[in-house]
Amino acid sequence: MSTAREEMLARVRSALADIHDGDPEMNAPIDWSYAEAVELDGELLDVFAERVAEYRATVVRCTPKDLPNRVASAIDDLGADSMLVPPGLERGWLSELPSEVRLVTEDEPLSPERLNDIAGVITAAAVGIADTGTIIMDHGPDQGRRALTLVPDRHVCVVRASQVVSGVAEAVARVKPAVTSGQPLTWISGPSATSDIELSRVEGVHGPRNLYVILVAETD
Repeated sequence: MSTAREEMLARVRSALADIHDGDPEMNAPIDWSYAEAVELDGELLDVFAERVAEYRATVVRCTPKDLPNRVASAIDDLGADSMLVPPGLERGWLSELPSEVRLVTEDEPLSPERLNDIAGVITAAAVGIADTGTIIMDHGPDQGRRALTLVPDRHVCVVRASQVVSGVAEAVARVKPAVTSGQPLTWISGPSATSDIELSRVEGVHGPRNLYVILVAETD
């Protein structure tokens, strides 16, 4: 065996001298529990709103009382004349919509072509992650099946303040019941966008080109 090889192996043995095969925790003790909050540079809701906006999404904040007006304003700002409505969405959110906005529901699943003809969709959300500006959909009744939030060009998403957590681990813990029950998840970080080999930004390839997030406070 060469001197260089012997020296290398000796260094490896020395580095592994304190490794215990029987107890991994003794190898790398960490004073941390999964799903704990992470430290943010700012208030939770402020950071969430800022990070979502960094993805070129529109973010507005309101009280529960003002939510119907904010929904109507969002749809007007987006220029949508028709909106998909999941079966479990709170209908009170739509009480201020003008009569010319056509609301579409699904008695049976609509085809992709039919979904593409509808201007947008309005949904609730499952979780918002402040650290990454990500919204998680677990596609419960107030969010609808995945195609509803992937095919139409505009997505108005209502996120309650109580649904916003600091980091990814917290969010995963929140959606664990949905996962174990077999529900799909969609993680949304801004409007759909991708870049080609020349780094030209193209929007709307994988989902809506326009994401409008309404962050609702706990109380008026």
